[in-house]
Amino acid sequence: MTNNTSLTLRDSAPIRWTALILLSCTMFFAYMFIDVLAPLSTMLETTLKWTPDTFGAVAGSEYFLNVFALFLIFAGIILDKIGVRYSALLSAGLMIIGASIKLYGVSEIFNNGGAGFDFFNSFLPDFPASAKVACIGFAIFGCGVEMAGVTVSKGVVKWFNGKELALAMGLQVAIARLGVFAVFRLSPILAENGGISKSVGVGTLLLLIGLLSFIIYFFFDRKLDCQDKTLAGENGSSEEDFKITDLKYIFGSKTFWIVAGLCVLFYSAIFPFQKFATGMLESRLGLSSSEASSLFSYFPIGAMILTPVLGWFLDKKGKGATMLILGSLLVIICHLIFALTPESMFNKFSAFGAIILLGVSFSLVPAALWPSVPKLVDNNILGSAYSVIFWIQNIGLMIVPFVIGWALKVSNPGVAETILEGGDAKYNYTVPMLIFATLGVAAFFLGLLLKTEDRKKGYGLEKPNIKD
Repeated sequence: MTNNTSLTLRDSAPIRWTALILLSCTMFFAYMFIDVLAPLSTMLETTLKWTPDTFGAVAGSEYFLNVFALFLIFAGIILDKIGVRYSALLSAGLMIIGASIKLYGVSEIFNNGGAGFDFFNSFLPDFPASAKVACIGFAIFGCGVEMAGVTVSKGVVKWFNGKELALAMGLQVAIARLGVFAVFRLSPILAENGGISKSVGVGTLLLLIGLLSFIIYFFFDRKLDCQDKTLAGENGSSEEDFKITDLKYIFGSKTFWIVAGLCVLFYSAIFPFQKFATGMLESRLGLSSSEASSLFSYFPIGAMILTPVLGWFLDKKGKGATMLILGSLLVIICHLIFALTPESMFNKFSAFGAIILLGVSFSLVPAALWPSVPKLVDNNILGSAYSVIFWIQNIGLMIVPFVIGWALKVSNPGVAETILEGGDAKYNYTVPMLIFATLGVAAFFLGLLLKTEDRKKGYGLEKPNIKD
């Protein structure tokens, strides 16, 4: 007979899936705020005078403190020390503070001479005061959202390890990607009917709902911890506590560094592209901002639908390393379509096809990547392992928008100046798209190397997560 006293909340399917939904809702709103300005690049250029390099700098500022202040490394250590529930609340608070500062920076109140405007307008005259304040706010928000990402990843492992882990992670990713779809649809509409600050303001308000979701999760997590401690006492064993010295097992693993490298290259070919995709489609297809944003909004739909399915497949059949290779290959194809298709052949149909390919790619890699990490490190350092990966990822996500914005401006001499003066001009996105494709090529080769390492050392990346 089964001893019911040995059961915990995680053994109840409805409760563990409820915990997943609570964690995922906050990430849904967080992903909305990340890209709230992405569909508005043209409006930002005409109203706030943000040139492509300025826009790229603001986009990259999300990762500044995570990289240079090593916040993500500390976030992982904090997570392993204080646990999921307290880290969740801390991350949500940081997101709200940062979002509020960014909202103030793009608001009419600030830009019409509000508090701090004269100071921020007194230095670096080529970089608008609104962009400077937005960078500060987005950097603080970035600390919160990346800490939340690490926390949610460990939280999902906590509730689903040994169960439907890849499916759960896939669903969490799908819900977050739905936030990308929502913001690409909603942000242009809000901006057209209330200005840029209305879009950012709604995004900030939704983050407050995300905080509420984390607060409710807090009580689920606390109850589970109490049950785990009781069972550990009964069984005479418990999970080994985290120690700083345990980090050597992360930094000393060649396979871990391959996974981290693949992660930063792949995501650098995706997330920064989201910031520039609307502008690219506007220029290449002659669309309005709302039309281009609506077209690109289908990108996360493919990821939303396929990621849980692929997670289920990974749980049952495996093939994680193979999925990483295939996902990297598809991102190369997508960006080459945008870069090299002649104007006479490039239309909404070909653009839509490339966007769908990108969505499939964005299903394959996250579905396989995040459930693979627990196979490489022990659970007591899992939060730190995820945080190191996110930190390395953030280096790329910070640098690449700068590079893309700079490359776009340099490869289109005089275009930014013409637009700022009210003239009609379009950017050629060939060089930026080739840069994105190159990142995909590097990720592809790291995927091949990872599969070779797995075959040699037997990590089980190609094996199912659920053991019969």
